[in-house]
Amino acid sequence: MTRLLRHLAPRTLRGRLSLVALTTAALLMTVLTAAFNIVLDRHLRHQADAELGSRADAVATTVDTSGPRVRVLETVNDRLLDANVWIYGGTRLLEKPPATAAGSTLTEAAARLAVRGGGGCTTVRAGHPGAVRLCARSRAGSSGTATVVTALDLAPYRNSAAAVLLGSLALDTVVLACAYALTRLAVGRALRPVRTMTDQAAEWSAAGSDERFGAAHHPAELASLGASLDALLDRIRTVLGHERQLTGELSHELRTPLTRIIVELDWWRARPRSAAETRATHEVIADAAQAMLTICDTLLDDAREEARTAATAAPGATAVEPVLCRLVDRLGAPEQVRAVVDTTGPELAAAVRPVLLERIVSPLLTNAVRYARSTVTVSARPVPGGVRISVTDDGPGVPEAFVDDLFQPGRRADPGDGHDGAGLGLPLARRLARGVGGEVSHDRAYTSGARFLTDLPAG
Repeated sequence: MTRLLRHLAPRTLRGRLSLVALTTAALLMTVLTAAFNIVLDRHLRHQADAELGSRADAVATTVDTSGPRVRVLETVNDRLLDANVWIYGGTRLLEKPPATAAGSTLTEAAARLAVRGGGGCTTVRAGHPGAVRLCARSRAGSSGTATVVTALDLAPYRNSAAAVLLGSLALDTVVLACAYALTRLAVGRALRPVRTMTDQAAEWSAAGSDERFGAAHHPAELASLGASLDALLDRIRTVLGHERQLTGELSHELRTPLTRIIVELDWWRARPRSAAETRATHEVIADAAQAMLTICDTLLDDAREEARTAATAAPGATAVEPVLCRLVDRLGAPEQVRAVVDTTGPELAAAVRPVLLERIVSPLLTNAVRYARSTVTVSARPVPGGVRISVTDDGPGVPEAFVDDLFQPGRRADPGDGHDGAGLGLPLARRLARGVGGEVSHDRAYTSGARFLTDLPAG
């Protein structure tokens, strides 16, 4: 049964709200119709009783109870008064309607009312095509008590009540149909902005558009929905940006090793080669493949870390010194290289998350340890409105001809220097720093090695 109800239930919110409104209106109309017809039935019954009482009082004026016995006086309108009237003297029947037999159901009911005395009313249905209402009025005198019982056919009253009931049901049907139609129309118009916002959100999310809903000119509920959709669109745009960036960097970085592989294979297939030449070709292809693997691992790890950092954590204040000390401890520097942390105090803080601070400074430290001769110094100082972290080494420094390409993805000053790396660390550090309103730069004025400066907002 439950499964059937679920199958028959409307699928759309508009249909469900319309069904709820229709059900509520139907219950309300049912209660009102039942109450109205109950009140109408009581009113008609009281009206019939009042008419019977008036007739009984009129007939009672023709009954004389002042003599030795009860007798009925003859009047000009005697036939009109005698219609559907029983007159009893005590329990003795004096007069009855001419068309009614002495042992009929109505006569027996009239006799019971006369025996009861004091007046009263009853309804008789048996042996009659419709219901008949009987009411009694008693009049006491010196000769005894006279009781007048009058009868009234309730068919006209019942017909009126039935007509009113049918009219009520017809009116209820019209009202429910109008309520259902108006509810569907109202709900459809109310949900139209939601459908528009949904279509716009789908379009904007697919294209990574800068368009947003905002809260202007929207009701409170739609403003809240718009704010939620705006936040979702921002996250989608961030994800799409990461995807485009990762695709661009992969295509850019993989082009060089792929070109080397293709060139080597073309050269090897151009003519028969000796075993030594084949081994040399294999080594070149293996080196290029390893370089491709390194590039893919580096880019994917950075992309995952950056997306996770951007999506799951909120900006906050981070103490700089503990993060720098932790990075230095994890460096694994050669024995001849010593790394030193120099800060103004543990209270120095930057307005970035700890994981993001590590991702920014880690490539700078890795490069410094890679090229340093003996010492790497990491210092942190407050500057107006922010914090400056400098990473200094006593290595050969950055070649002047390469300074302009220093932060280009995949570029290395000397690819054959024997060090691992894909030329992606410095561009990644700058990109992450700029994402939080900071900057990573190279200090050209420093000539005793290399110095990189990281400026971040103060926490």
